[in-house]
Amino acid sequence: MKRALSVLSLPLLLAACTGMQPPPGDGNYDPPVPKMALPHGQAGGVYTAAGGWSLIADQRAYRVGDVLTVLLQETTQASKSAGTTLDKNSSTSVQPAVVLGSSIKLDASLDAQRKFDGKGTSTQQNTLQGAITVVVQQVLPNGLMLVKGEKSVTLNQGEEVIRLAGYVRSDDIDNSNQVSSLRVANARIQYFGKGALADAGNPGWLTRFFNSPWMPF
Repeated sequence: MKRALSVLSLPLLLAACTGMQPPPGDGNYDPPVPKMALPHGQAGGVYTAAGGWSLIADQRAYRVGDVLTVLLQETTQASKSAGTTLDKNSSTSVQPAVVLGSSIKLDASLDAQRKFDGKGTSTQQNTLQGAITVVVQQVLPNGLMLVKGEKSVTLNQGEEVIRLAGYVRSDDIDNSNQVSSLRVANARIQYFGKGALADAGNPGWLTRFFNSPWMPF
């Protein structure tokens, strides 16, 4: 009996451990500091080759340590529907048997019926708009720039955090030093909240267990 209770309580303990884990993206996060070295001007000059001042070119991000504003224009929509129907009937009857010229009456029959009807519909739509300024972390030999950044807004009842990382082409940056998030390659965008309001919208560990694959029913 004790062994059976232990086996039944194991999924509950696993679900409890899963519910106690922090949500994705939670935890302390220190924005990476780009490694850059600017050579000093020679012979007392104030001009540096890495400064790249120009009277005719736009001030766009193109080197490690530059900042770039990413316009969040993410919109996704997905819809899926599936349906399955199965119906099968079978019937069998046994005729009277004849033994040595005499018939033996047997009233026997077999009837079976199976039916299955399943339907499923899924619809999801997400929209994320805003802006976040990131820092160029690395410039690849082909000019592709690795950018990373975070924006954290602390309110009276919680905290909202936006993180973004990906690769940007210098050709996709406009005159205002901005680029659309649709132009960011290998983009990893995180938007989540922490605090009382975010905790109120999360189900408890017992509710997660009853809606998880561990639930046998």
